[in-house]
Amino acid sequence: MPEKIIIYTDGGSRANPGPAAAAFILLDENKNQLQARAFFLGNQTNNVAEYTAIVKALEAAKQAGAKEVAVFSDSELLVKQINGLYKVKNPNLRPLFRQTIGLLDNFEAFSFKHIPRSKNQQADRLVNQALNLERDIDSPADKRAKVTDQSSKRENPIRLGVLISGGGRTLINILEYIKKGKLNAEIPLVISSRSTVAGIERAKAAGLNVKIIRTKDYPDIDEFSKEIEKQLVAFGIELVIQGGWLCLWKIPPQYNNRVMNIHPALLPSFGGKGMYGHHVHEAVLKTGCKVSGCTVHFCTNEYDKGPIIVQRCCPVEDEDDPDTLAARVFEQECIAYPQAIKLFAENKLLIVNQQVKIIE
Repeated sequence: MPEKIIIYTDGGSRANPGPAAAAFILLDENKNQLQARAFFLGNQTNNVAEYTAIVKALEAAKQAGAKEVAVFSDSELLVKQINGLYKVKNPNLRPLFRQTIGLLDNFEAFSFKHIPRSKNQQADRLVNQALNLERDIDSPADKRAKVTDQSSKRENPIRLGVLISGGGRTLINILEYIKKGKLNAEIPLVISSRSTVAGIERAKAAGLNVKIIRTKDYPDIDEFSKEIEKQLVAFGIELVIQGGWLCLWKIPPQYNNRVMNIHPALLPSFGGKGMYGHHVHEAVLKTGCKVSGCTVHFCTNEYDKGPIIVQRCCPVEDEDDPDTLAARVFEQECIAYPQAIKLFAENKLLIVNQQVKIIE
């Protein structure tokens, strides 16, 4: 083993706290990869994940017999703390900080440097992959190609569950992307909250499996939500797509940051309860906005509050009414939603402090 090891680390959580993971890459002085590992941590904060990555990396370097380590992290706060430039105030971090300092005593020399996220992409990808799979990842040197490529390629199509309450235009648009080979996905399940909407017939005509789950058929929102969850799990749905879905439901923990929605405006403007369809476009026109658009975001149990994934813009013309503006916004929706799904399927979305980072 080389006397000097170069280390890249990263940690992240989806919500703070929320599902978290930590990862490290070990290289020799010639930048040959020695190890690449990620650890799924369950519910933790982003800072705990960052420190856990450092601890795991230093333990691996120690076991490899390194005499010197050079560590690179995109957490500026962590680097300042380890270099003695900033005090560790969070009591939850102090044990990990002390463990880090103790591990550094095993090396004759060490350095900690901050780097931008753009120069830490492989560790980022490992973290995101561990979060999506909810398990540890161990990729030794002879599997380097897999580590590099696995985040952007998948052999099997991602399984989508689409929730509709109306005409199903968003569903059909996504289906067209799939049929044209532009999106590696399949739709084993469509759930409609209404029994007499055009979207049901469109879905059946496309050969899709449709389940009707209406709020009025259940005593409360909890039972309604449980039935939706039951169907999603039964069909092995990896990502839930709300396409004109108008019903509030409680997203279960296992689908945290695995439910997407598209809103016909540029959030956080013109969002919230009651802001859907023409209500949104009427509000945009009333305020005199010159630009509108659409927002794809992860859903939480609050209206239009989840982390933003993709936004696309379009102009608001002087002669617009709600119908003409809606048509122009929908053109952008047809591009934005498949783009967001593709990014998710390729493990390129990382949520840090309730913000989505797109890993290139």
